[in-house]
Amino acid sequence: MKLLILGGTVFLGRHIVDAALARGHQVTLFNRGRHGSELFPGVERLTGDRDAKLDALRGRSWDAVIDTCGYFPRVVRQSADLLRDAVGHYTFVSSISVYKDIPGANADESTPVGTLDDPTVETITGETYGPLKALCEQVVQAELGARAFIVRPGLLVGPHDPSGRFTYWVTRIAQGGDVLAPGDPDMQVEFIDTRDGAEWMVRCAEDGVTGVQNMTGPRAALSMREFLEAARATLNPAANLVWVPEDFLLERKVTPWTEVPLWIPKADQGMLSVSIERALAAGLAFRSLAETLRDTLAWATGPDAIRTPPERISAGPKPQIGLTPERERELLDDWRRTKAG
Repeated sequence: MKLLILGGTVFLGRHIVDAALARGHQVTLFNRGRHGSELFPGVERLTGDRDAKLDALRGRSWDAVIDTCGYFPRVVRQSADLLRDAVGHYTFVSSISVYKDIPGANADESTPVGTLDDPTVETITGETYGPLKALCEQVVQAELGARAFIVRPGLLVGPHDPSGRFTYWVTRIAQGGDVLAPGDPDMQVEFIDTRDGAEWMVRCAEDGVTGVQNMTGPRAALSMREFLEAARATLNPAANLVWVPEDFLLERKVTPWTEVPLWIPKADQGMLSVSIERALAAGLAFRSLAETLRDTLAWATGPDAIRTPPERISAGPKPQIGLTPERERELLDDWRRTKAG
C-alpha cells in the first residue's frame, strides 16, 4: 500500500510510520520538516505546510492517507479537498474530547459532540479543542464521504509522549518513596499505548475501515488503584502509595488532569469510561500494561526523551504537568496533619 502520512515525526505519527514500514508499506511523509529529520532514512519526505502550502502533494496519488495533525477546519479542508481524488481512503485522527457531555460510563460514537458559537475561531483552549476537532471531522466526512475513517483517541501514552501525563506516573513510581495517589482508588482510567493505536490504524487503512470509532483502552475496565499498583509492582515495589481524597485536593487548588495526571473529579469521570466496542470489533488489540510501563520508563530515562514538547516551545506558558516534589511533599504533610487532627 502507498500510504501518505500528514505529520509523521512526533509521537503518534512516528509510531504510525514504524507500524506501516513493519507491514511493508511504501510511506510518504508530508510536514514542515521541523522535527525528526534523523528519523526514517529512505522514507520519502515532502516539505510544505497544511495552510496554503500544499504544492508538494499536487499531481500525486496514494492508496490511503492518515492525517495526524489537523486542528482547524479551514486548514483541514485544504488538504481534504486536494486529496479527495488522490487517495482511496482517508483516516482523520480526532479526539474523544469532541464529546459535549458524558454524564455516565460507556459513552459511544453516537454521543453528541460539542459546538462553537464562532466556528471560525482558531485558538486552541480547553473549551475550543474538542469542538474544533468535531468540525474537522465534519469537513473530512463532507469531502471524502464513504471513504472517510474518523478515529477518536483517548489518552495516548508510551515512548515519545510529549504530554508527560502518563510519563509522570512512570517516573514518579520508579523514584519510590511516598507517592500521592489521588481521589477514589476505584475511579476508572482509560489510556492506550500509542503503538497499539498506530498498528490498528494502519490495519484499518489496509482494510478500508470507515465511519467513526473511539480508540482507547484497555480492553477491560482499569481502576486508578489497579493502574498504580501495576506500576509499583513493575517499576519499584518499594514505592508507597498514599491515597488522598478528592475533596482535600480540590480544596487546596490541585489541578486535575495536569498537576495530577489521569485524575479528574467525579462529575467528569465519564470521559475516562468511553466505549470502544466498535474498535474491538475492528481488531483493536493491546500489549500488556507492564510492557508499556517498562518501555516508557526506558525511554523517559534515556538519551532521546523529550524534555520540551515539540510545537509547544514557543506557545507560551503551559500548565505544570505532574506535582513538583515540593508540592507533593507539602500536600502529603498537610494530609497527615489533617488525618491526625
